[in-house]
Amino acid sequence: MLVTSPVMVGRGTELALLETGLAAARQGEGQAVFLLGEAGIGKSRLATECAFRAFSSGTAVLRGRAGTTLPFRPIAEALLSHFRFAGPPTDAKLAPYRTALGSLLPEWRVAEQAAAPSPVETAEAVLRLLAAVGEQSAGQQAGCLLLVEDLHDADAETLTVLEYLCDNIRGLPVFLLATLRPEAGPAGDLARAAERRRSAVLTELRPLAAEDVRAMAEFALAAGTGLLPEPVAEQLVRDAGGNPFVVEELLSSMIAAEVLRRGADGWQVCGDLGIDVPNTVMRSVAERAARLGPGGQMLLKTAAVFGRRFPLPVIQSVTGLTGRELLVQLRASIDAQLISPSGPVGDWYEFRHALTADALRAELLPPERAAIATRTADAIGQAHPGLPGEWCLRVAELRLTAGDTRSAALRYAQAGTEALGSGAVDSAVQLLDRAHDLLADPAWGADRSDVVEQLVNALIERGQLDRALLLAENIPEAGPGRLDTARTAALHTRLAWAAVNVLRNEEAAAQLRYVRRLLGDGAAHTPALDVVEAHLVLTGAEPATGEPAAADRAVEAERLARRAADGAERAGLAEVACQAWQFLALLERRHGFGRADACLERGLALATEHRLITWQMSLLIRLGTNDFMRSGTVHRLERAHRAALGLGSLVLMHTAEATMAMQAVLRGEYAAARQLTDRCIEATARMGDADIHQYVLLTRAALAAHQGRRREMEEELAEFHRWDGEHSLQLPLVFGSRAVCALLEEDRAAALDELDRALGWEEANPTVFYFNGRYGLRPLLRALSGRADPAEHRAAAADPAARLPWNRQFEQLAYAVHQGRAGRTTAALEAVAQARAASEHFPMAHHLGLRLVAEAALADGWGDPVDWLRTAEQYFHGAAVPAVANACRELLRRAGATVRQRRGGSAKVPAELRWQGLTAREYEVFLLLVPRMGNQEIAQRLYISPRTVEKHVASLLAKTGRPNRAALCDYAAETTRHVVGRGSATQPA
Repeated sequence: MLVTSPVMVGRGTELALLETGLAAARQGEGQAVFLLGEAGIGKSRLATECAFRAFSSGTAVLRGRAGTTLPFRPIAEALLSHFRFAGPPTDAKLAPYRTALGSLLPEWRVAEQAAAPSPVETAEAVLRLLAAVGEQSAGQQAGCLLLVEDLHDADAETLTVLEYLCDNIRGLPVFLLATLRPEAGPAGDLARAAERRRSAVLTELRPLAAEDVRAMAEFALAAGTGLLPEPVAEQLVRDAGGNPFVVEELLSSMIAAEVLRRGADGWQVCGDLGIDVPNTVMRSVAERAARLGPGGQMLLKTAAVFGRRFPLPVIQSVTGLTGRELLVQLRASIDAQLISPSGPVGDWYEFRHALTADALRAELLPPERAAIATRTADAIGQAHPGLPGEWCLRVAELRLTAGDTRSAALRYAQAGTEALGSGAVDSAVQLLDRAHDLLADPAWGADRSDVVEQLVNALIERGQLDRALLLAENIPEAGPGRLDTARTAALHTRLAWAAVNVLRNEEAAAQLRYVRRLLGDGAAHTPALDVVEAHLVLTGAEPATGEPAAADRAVEAERLARRAADGAERAGLAEVACQAWQFLALLERRHGFGRADACLERGLALATEHRLITWQMSLLIRLGTNDFMRSGTVHRLERAHRAALGLGSLVLMHTAEATMAMQAVLRGEYAAARQLTDRCIEATARMGDADIHQYVLLTRAALAAHQGRRREMEEELAEFHRWDGEHSLQLPLVFGSRAVCALLEEDRAAALDELDRALGWEEANPTVFYFNGRYGLRPLLRALSGRADPAEHRAAAADPAARLPWNRQFEQLAYAVHQGRAGRTTAALEAVAQARAASEHFPMAHHLGLRLVAEAALADGWGDPVDWLRTAEQYFHGAAVPAVANACRELLRRAGATVRQRRGGSAKVPAELRWQGLTAREYEVFLLLVPRMGNQEIAQRLYISPRTVEKHVASLLAKTGRPNRAALCDYAAETTRHVVGRGSATQPA
C-alpha cells in the first residue's frame, strides 16, 4: 500500500507565486518561474497543481518533460500536447515561422525549405506561437502556460529556447514554468543567470517544516487533525528530512511492516518504528516490485535500465513476455503506483518518480545492469535499423552502461552528426564532445580523428572558431589517426572560410597557405580555396599576385572568383559555384550593374537546378538590392523578403530586412526603417552574424544622420566599432552618414572632409558600396566650393556608378553648377530637371539638393533659386531640421524674397521634445496620447483626418525611439507629468 496526501501542504508561498504568474499571463504580461528542488521535494506536484488551475481558468496548457538530449524534445512534446487535439495553428501572423516550427510540429513540415533553422530562429518561432496560443480563446486573451519539467535533463537547444523566452515574454500572454534539480549544470546556470537579469523568478523548494510534515501525514492517513500517533509524527519529522516523497514512503513502509495499523480508535503503533533510512525508499520500491512476481520484476528492472520513460515494444522484446503477460504486469505495476502512462496515447510509460527508477537500478548488480543494457541495445537495433532519431542516443547510453565504451562513443558520434545535419548545433557539439572524450584509447585513433573532423565542423557552425582551430591542429599527421589529404584540405578550407565570415582574415590566410602547401605547387586550384582567396585578396589579407597596387586588388579578386565559379561548375560543386557567382557579382558592379545581375542570375539558375533553397533566397535578395540601386524601387526586394518569410529562413529574412531598412532611410521612410532595424538588431547580435549586425548598426546610424540627429548617430557608430567595424568593408558608410549629418547641420566643410576620408579609404581598399558620395554628393560639394573643374566632374560622371539614381541626383546638380557658372543656363536647367527625375524616390536628398544648388544659382544668376529655397525650407521645417530651414530662410532674405513667418506654436513645445524634432502639430497629437485617445478621437479634436493622425503617430514613434504606441503613450504621460510640474504644459484646443 502506498499512501499519498490528497492535499498539498506547506507550499502556500509557491502556489501564490504560480497563481500570480497565471494571472499576469491572462493580462498579457508574461513571466518566467523556475522551481528548484531536490528529488521528491514536490516540484512535480506543484507543476501539476499549476497546470490544473490554468486549465480550469481557460488558460492553454502546453506540458513537456526533459529526459533525453534529443534536440527540442521537451518543447516539441509541449506543443504536441496542445496541438494534438486543437489542430495546427492557423494564425496568419505565424506564416514566416512555419518552417522553423515544422521541426517541432509535423503538420507544418514542408517539402522544400532553406537550411535548418538555428536554435535562435526556432526560439523566436516558439515565442510567436505561444503568444498566438495565449491570444486565442473565444475572442479573448486567456493566456498560455508552457510547463517544462526536469529541465536538468534538457538538451542544449531546449535551454536556448527557454533562455530566449525568459528574455522576451514580457508583454505577451505567456507564463513559463520550469522545474529542475539544484545540482550544478547548464540548466541551473540558465535559471540563475535569468534571475540575475531579472528575466525570471527562481524559487527553491525548501524541506517541509515539522508542522507541515505532521499535517501531510494526517491528510495521507485521513487521520484527522491531532489524531496521528505522536511517535509516528516524531519519526517522520526526524527521518524524512522534510521531503514529501520520503514522508509517503516511510508511512507506506510502516504500514507494510504492520507497525502502524488502523484500528477502531484510529491509527495505532503496534511495534518498533525504527526504520532504516535512507534505505527505506529503496526497500519500499523493491518490496512493491517483488510482490509483482518474477515477470513484473523483470519488466520493471529492464525499464529502469532503459530510463525513466520507456517504450513497451522494446521492453517486451527484451523480457520475452507475451502480449497478455505484458499487459497483466503493466496493470499490476500501475496499481502498485510504480509507473504510469506517459501521455494520453502511445506505447510509452514512465516511472511515477525518478527515485523509483533509481531504486530499482540500485537493486541490480553491475553485471546484471550490463547484461540488460546489452540486450536492450540489441533489441533497439533490430527494431529500428540505422537507429533514427533518439534511438541512436538511447543505444549510446545503453552501450556505455554495458561497458562497451567504443560502441557507445561511435553512437554518440552518430547522434552528434545527425544533430548537426538537422541544425541542432549545440546538441551536436555536446554529443561529439562526449564521443571524443570516450575515445581515449590510442588504439581507437582513427575513430577519434573521424569524430574530431565532425566536431570541428560543429564548432564552426556554433561560432567557436578558436577551439575548432585548436582541435584541427591536434589531428595526427601520421599513424592510424591521420586523415587523407583530401579530407585534411577540405577541413582546413572550411576553417579558412569560417575565419573569413567572422572577419578574422589573418587566421583565414594562415589556413589558406597551409592547404596550398599540403596540396603542393602542382595541384590544381580548388574552387573552394579560390573563393576564400578572392575574399582575402579584396580585403588585403593576401597580396594580389602580380598586382602590388592596393587599387588593383579587385582585379585579382575578380580573376580568382571567376576561376572558382568556372571550376566549381565543371566539378559539379553547385554550392561553391553559387558562393563564387554571388561574390563575383559584387565585384562586377564596378563595370556595370547589368554584368553584376548576369552573375547573380547564373548563380540563381544553379541554385534552382540543384534545389539549394538558401542560395536561391540569398541571390534573389542581391538581385533586389541591385534593382533598387538602379531604379530606386523596392518591389523586387520585397518579393524576395516575402519568399524568405515563406521559407522560414530568419537569417535571410534579417538580411533582406537590413537591406530594406537602408533603402527606407534613403527613401525618407524613417518610421519604416526604425521598425525594420528594431526587428532584427537584437536577433543579429544574438546570432553572432557580424556582417549583418554591422550593416544594421550602420543603417541605424544613417537613419539618425538623415534626420540630423548627431548624438544618436554617434552612439550607433560607436557600437559598430565595438563590433570590429574598423576592419569591415562597410566602413565607408560611416563617413557617408557623418557627411549627410554635417550637411543637415549646415557644416559643409565637415561634410566634404568626411567624403574625402571615404574617398581615401576607397583608394586604398576596393569598395563594394557605391552610395558613399564619390560619384554624386562629393562632386556636388566640390563644385559648390569651386575646388572642382568640369574635367574632374566628367571623370566622376563617366563611372557606371554615377548613373545610379541616388548618385545621379547629386551628379546632375554638380553638372548644373558648372554649367550655370559658365553661363549656360539652358544646360544647367536641363541638368536640374534630370536631377529632379533621379530623386523621385528620395525626398530628403531631393530637398537637400535644392537647398545646395539654389545657393549657387542665386550667386551665378540662373534658374529659380527662390522657388527651390521655399520648397526646401517648407520640407526641412516640417522635418524638424532647423539648421537647413534657417539657412533657406536666410538665403531667401538675401534674395529679397518674402519669408514665411512660422507661427505654429513651436515655442510651446518643451525643449527636450523640440530637441527630438517634434513639431507643434506633433506635440498636440503627443498630448492627446496621454489619455490614450484613438486616431479617430484625436482627428475629431484637432479637425484633421485619421490618416494624418496616423502619420503623426508614426513620426512620433520614429523621433522618440519608442517601439510601439503603448510605449509612446507611457512616454507622453511621463513627459507631461514632468512638464506640468514645471508649469509649462499646454493642452490642445
